[in-house]
Amino acid sequence: MPRTLPPSVSRHRQQGAALLMAMVIVTLVATLSATMVWQQWRAVQVESAERVRTQATWVLSGALDWAMLILREDQRSGGPDHLGEPWAIPLAEARLSTFLAADTDNNAADEGGTPEAFLSGQVEDATARYNLRNVLSAEGELVPDEVAVLRRLCENAGLSPALAEGLASAWRRATLATLADDPTMLEKLGGEDARSQAPLQPQRIDELTWLGMDAATVERLRPVLTVLPLRTQVNVNTASREVLAAVVDGLDLGRAARLVQVRQRSPFKSLDELGNVLGAGNWRFERLAVGSDFFEVRGRLRLEENVIEQRHLVQRVGNEIKVRNQSRFSGLDQSGAPGGPP
Repeated sequence: MPRTLPPSVSRHRQQGAALLMAMVIVTLVATLSATMVWQQWRAVQVESAERVRTQATWVLSGALDWAMLILREDQRSGGPDHLGEPWAIPLAEARLSTFLAADTDNNAADEGGTPEAFLSGQVEDATARYNLRNVLSAEGELVPDEVAVLRRLCENAGLSPALAEGLASAWRRATLATLADDPTMLEKLGGEDARSQAPLQPQRIDELTWLGMDAATVERLRPVLTVLPLRTQVNVNTASREVLAAVVDGLDLGRAARLVQVRQRSPFKSLDELGNVLGAGNWRFERLAVGSDFFEVRGRLRLEENVIEQRHLVQRVGNEIKVRNQSRFSGLDQSGAPGGPP
């Protein structure tokens, strides 16, 4: 015969089961509530990020349009391109928060209603640096004189001159791979096997890592080397002494520094003026010019703790300004000083 439990024991067991069930229900409710709160928080964060992205696009697009307008007006005025012109003056970080509110009577910038926004930017002459594309001829062959320029450029940048040969060869393989649909170029490259192993052709200086260079080397070359869509000359009015000493055969850093000092007082209007500064000698200035067609427009927007940077390579073609390529970076402000320098 099964034993019958006393009423008090049965009642205690029922109370224990009810308590356990209540705890399970509370746990489920808490889990569901936490999930709902997290989803709501995530939705707010996504909406906030989208708002920041949209505002940044508006502001940086306006900054690009303004820079293109300045370059267009400079083209109409004529004359050489130099560092004393309006386009060369950098825009220091300026506060834009007071302009983000449409209604000036309801401007909540000081009350936390409008996010803190700071804009800075700069236009740089892209032809102030040596163009890596110059080392290769139209037939896909390395130009020995240009490779020698690249060797001097690496030396002036504090790198091994031997780096130039490897960089030039890798650039040749990458270029021929893009032209390998032409049987002649494919043969020069070495066939389909060489095409499959060739690196991608860089379009910007940051992409030189594709050619097997490390990031530290790329940073050392950044002030003196560039990658442009076309073969270009170096602007003597904007180039550094390291670049000038590399592109002019027989020019040392001391004389290159003298050119920089003279142009600060009066920019060179023609290449004939260079001979008067350097004195007698068999100088060749075929790699130099006094004007520029390619410029790099950089804009940086700091919106609260978010930073959005945008770079555009633009080309002046007649009275038009064309965007050749662009890059964008976004992240968190690491300066830790609101309103501080970028």
